[in-house]
Amino acid sequence: MVVQDGVEAFGLGVICEMWAEPYHPEDDNPVFDVTICTAEPGRVRGASGFDLHVEHGLDAVADADLVCVGPKRDHLDHHPAAVEAVGAAAERGAWISAHCTVVWLLGQAGLLDGRRCTTHWRYAAALQQAFPRTTVDPDVLYVLDDNILTGAGSAAGIDASLHLMRRLYGSRVAATAARRIVMPPHREGGQAQFVRTPVAGGEADTLAPLLEWVVGRLDEPMPVERMAREAHMSLRTFARRFRDETGTTPLQWVTARRVALAEELLESSALSVEQIASRVGFGNAATLRHHFAAARGITPVAYRRTFATSA
Repeated sequence: MVVQDGVEAFGLGVICEMWAEPYHPEDDNPVFDVTICTAEPGRVRGASGFDLHVEHGLDAVADADLVCVGPKRDHLDHHPAAVEAVGAAAERGAWISAHCTVVWLLGQAGLLDGRRCTTHWRYAAALQQAFPRTTVDPDVLYVLDDNILTGAGSAAGIDASLHLMRRLYGSRVAATAARRIVMPPHREGGQAQFVRTPVAGGEADTLAPLLEWVVGRLDEPMPVERMAREAHMSLRTFARRFRDETGTTPLQWVTARRVALAEELLESSALSVEQIASRVGFGNAATLRHHFAAARGITPVAYRRTFATSA
């Protein structure tokens, strides 16, 4: 495990919980020989008000089968020796794992070129811009491309590690590891389910009153012709103005608002999925399931099971 100044405690703890448990007599899962190392052994500044004392240097990376890079607070600033060591390990075929924003280190090492990867949804667009030769998927919890494993937010390091454990040792070992840390062996959906989409109109200028009007009538049929009439525009002018001000089409915008409202009702109400589908304008549960799964990567029932509060 490679750590640097600014290492985040939870991100590192996730890796330790998955790979560094020294003894678990309740099962026969493999126990791993783990070394935490850093470019300059000694005091490593932490990001949470306490520091680490790390005894080992990066020579420990030279013969490791798996190299995990600990997330750190400043994702743009990585020690050149750490970048070089991780790149060399990948070149010789070691498994490389990084989650959250430390995926930037892999980009700096050239390990993302021509590969799919992911990172925390908040930083996905910036990662794509920084490393245009990679394909950043902002919706998934993890991506394994060849020997490079990338995960989303810090907790997704568990999902990524369980996936790699399943790949290397089989489903039984992964399920046993998940049971030991009281986690499901596989989480449904992806990052999209955690991204809060506002129900409000947005930053539109001249169309702001119209968008507010639409949001108040999501349960009603909302064809483009009706919105254009309400805006006192021709269809062609309305379509052009809508894309200029919202960056999307009227149909896509309305669908997104309906999904967002459905999400809110799934969390906070006792309405059935069928009733919610009618309330948000999808008409029936099948149509709601289709659009919700496409937008959030999870079914409405699974979303409610995960996020519902007592109604």
